[in-house]
Amino acid sequence: MSYSETRKPHAVLVPLPFQGHINPMFQLAKLLHLRGFHITFVNTENNHKLLLQSMPPNALDGLQDFCFETISDGRGDSQDIFSICESIRKHLLLPFCELLARLNDSATKGLVPPVTCLVSDWSMSFTLQAAEQLALPIVLLPAASACLFLSGLHFQTLFDKDESCLTNGYLDTKVDCIPGIKDFRLKDLPDFIRITDPNDFMVNFLIENANNVPRASAIVLNSFDELESDVLNALSSKFPSLYPIGPFSSFLSQSPQKNHLTTLGSSLLKEDIECLGWLESKEPNSVVYVNFGSTTVMSQEKFLEFAWGLANSKRPFLWIIRPDLVIAGSVMLPSEFVSETSDRGLITGWCPQEQVLNHPAVGGFLTHCGWNSTVESICAGVPMLCWPFFADQPTNCRYICNEWDIGIEIDANVKREEVEKLVNELMEGEKGKKMREKVMELKKKAEEDTRPGGRSYMNLDKVISDVLLKKMSK
Repeated sequence: MSYSETRKPHAVLVPLPFQGHINPMFQLAKLLHLRGFHITFVNTENNHKLLLQSMPPNALDGLQDFCFETISDGRGDSQDIFSICESIRKHLLLPFCELLARLNDSATKGLVPPVTCLVSDWSMSFTLQAAEQLALPIVLLPAASACLFLSGLHFQTLFDKDESCLTNGYLDTKVDCIPGIKDFRLKDLPDFIRITDPNDFMVNFLIENANNVPRASAIVLNSFDELESDVLNALSSKFPSLYPIGPFSSFLSQSPQKNHLTTLGSSLLKEDIECLGWLESKEPNSVVYVNFGSTTVMSQEKFLEFAWGLANSKRPFLWIIRPDLVIAGSVMLPSEFVSETSDRGLITGWCPQEQVLNHPAVGGFLTHCGWNSTVESICAGVPMLCWPFFADQPTNCRYICNEWDIGIEIDANVKREEVEKLVNELMEGEKGKKMREKVMELKKKAEEDTRPGGRSYMNLDKVISDVLLKKMSK
């Protein structure tokens, strides 16, 4: 698909300002760019500063038809989820509308094509108002599974309970009020349903987002039918303009078009690429990759249980330890642990996760079960050990371990003996072998869906032609 410069479609993409939401939006931006779109990717000022700091010098030089813009959210460098969500509701509409006006002013001077569509995280609901004011089509991207999205739409129904429900066994109740979700308990749904205060800010923020969804022109999901068919069918009956177009990472890895943008990442943290060289020295499928994502935190006690479980398993491991991983304290590893694992363990602060997961040496992934990590592990054909922390992670864990049989859950009150046992089961046990076979089957299905003629491939074509190009066809 190609367009003249004067008729090139111009998509403005706006992620929620958290790493786990920026990544899939950036992948989608790359996909649209490959389909001939001019891209404007909008970060908050602080996150754009972090992005530039994490990149090699001049990494953005020479990009064609792919621009970064920023909007101020008035928070400085705070990463507190509540202050960010409050800022979204109160402060971002005006600066976003001013940005769109500047872009269209640049278009009159021939500097960029006119803005023709918006793509927004579904939590950035101010973008819906901007789209309506400018009569632009807008596509929403929930940066999570279809199941989380469906659960969010029923949040108001699930919310009606009191605090006793959190301790009296009520969370073991089977969910029967959400079409498409089978054999789930309330505890398997996103942990936002455990809020009991009707005046809680997040309650109202989530309900507001759910109520705004019908205003969108379409919804796209980083998922595919083989993962969540029942949920996708239920959502499609509610929203005809729903397009599962994932996995994005499989799409991009199979694209024959390679350019400077292909290798450009969206990490807000500096990535250690030297760990890839370390992996080169390891046997195929021998390394346990450990990463709890960008927001999970744990106590020092649990941190040490994971550490000694890995040490006692005697397996090579690559462990990503953020400076803020341990609650209210710096990360401290005993000298005995360091000497015990120095010949087979590597610890670093951050890494290019997709490259790591796709490295032949990596045989298992100890993960927090964020949706990005889940999908990337499937696309790499790597089975998982699961320790969900919050938000959608319990839901993803339920799918990984009970629906797809490609992972094993670690108890929330983690013990080193369990970590040791499950790491060894994952890497060489019978269950581990079966999980590896199943995840390889899902990997192949993902590749089939994102090739020409596959369902996700055709859905991407359809959402582009039917929705994103709608303004250009007038």
